[in-house]
Amino acid sequence: MRKKFIKIILKPGKEKSVLRFHPWVFSGAIKEIEEEINEGDIAEVFSSDNQYLATGHYQPSSIAVRLFSFKQENIDEDFWRQKLADAINLRQKLRFFNNKNLNVFRLVNAEGDWLPGLIIDCYNGVPVFQAHSVGMHQHLDLFKKLLIELMGNYIKAIYDKSSKTLPHKAQFEIRDEYVYGKEEEIVVNEYGNSFFIDVAQGQKTGFYIDQRENRNLLKDFCHDKKVLNTFSYSGGFSVYALKSGASCVHSIDSSIKAIELTEKNIELNFGKSVNHLSYSEDVFGFLDNLKEKYDVIILDPPAFAKHINALKQGLKGYARINKKALENLNPGGILFTFSCSQIVSREDFKTAVFQAAVSAQRDVKILYQLSQPADHPVSIFHSEGEYLKGLVLYVE
Repeated sequence: MRKKFIKIILKPGKEKSVLRFHPWVFSGAIKEIEEEINEGDIAEVFSSDNQYLATGHYQPSSIAVRLFSFKQENIDEDFWRQKLADAINLRQKLRFFNNKNLNVFRLVNAEGDWLPGLIIDCYNGVPVFQAHSVGMHQHLDLFKKLLIELMGNYIKAIYDKSSKTLPHKAQFEIRDEYVYGKEEEIVVNEYGNSFFIDVAQGQKTGFYIDQRENRNLLKDFCHDKKVLNTFSYSGGFSVYALKSGASCVHSIDSSIKAIELTEKNIELNFGKSVNHLSYSEDVFGFLDNLKEKYDVIILDPPAFAKHINALKQGLKGYARINKKALENLNPGGILFTFSCSQIVSREDFKTAVFQAAVSAQRDVKILYQLSQPADHPVSIFHSEGEYLKGLVLYVE
């Protein structure tokens, strides 16, 4: 017998997005919740004329229900096993398993894998969970069991890093910790480059996996070039630039811990005798005070616009930082520039860079338009999942 779930009824006309398989129901679309509901509870969504629409996790926020199914079915262990198996099978088809040249990838990409609110990144056999909803975090023990069942000896340990990503309204505290096994030190291989992964203290789940293919592209532009990597975090772009034969690379990040991790990764790949310098400084101030120009600059800042009310100021920030970079490039230089702000559209970002080029009075050509890689799939029904936008620019 199928379990009965709490019923949520939408206002008239508000079912349209759900009928288009969009995975979010906003609080303003809800007419009625038929009984008391708690954060993380599974709910079934119905239209105003009592037609079943979808099933998902409830949360008391603007995104009130994160949908993971569009048919009435049992939401049991077999249901979640199939969801995880589908995600694993896709990565197997993309050849992320048993790849001697690559052992760092995203296993579950939230809405892109119809597991909204759940991220799982794999670091050399160590999956790192990051839940963005209480509903998904409540399944952690089950997900751990199912991953071990489905992936077998591939898994060395499992780490939960959800303490800072669960909604602030969540009425319980958790801590980041190993929930299965333990690895004293994690080192990954990404296309022949090695990186230490700090799952406990590092940003995101420990590494910016989504920039993997863009880092690999960078190597085509750096031979014998002077390279500046801003917002460098753990030095991913810097390692690729040095590996491709850059004459020198400078890494800039305001975080001292990030710079320490950058230095550690540089030494891991090249020892101490390499033409690299790190600076723990504000990037805007650093670019303001430059007395030398570069052949290649990478701009990979944190999200300047994290919500819709910050969009206008965020776009000004992107225009400003790109102007500074363009002003500090030698003629014939290359700019890799990115936005990871979900609410900034690809066209918005291009417009901000256009404004920067006009203001800097530089002739700019777009060579590549970049996004996140295949292990970060985007559901065609959820365009918001395409958060990473990038441009490779040739600057006359």
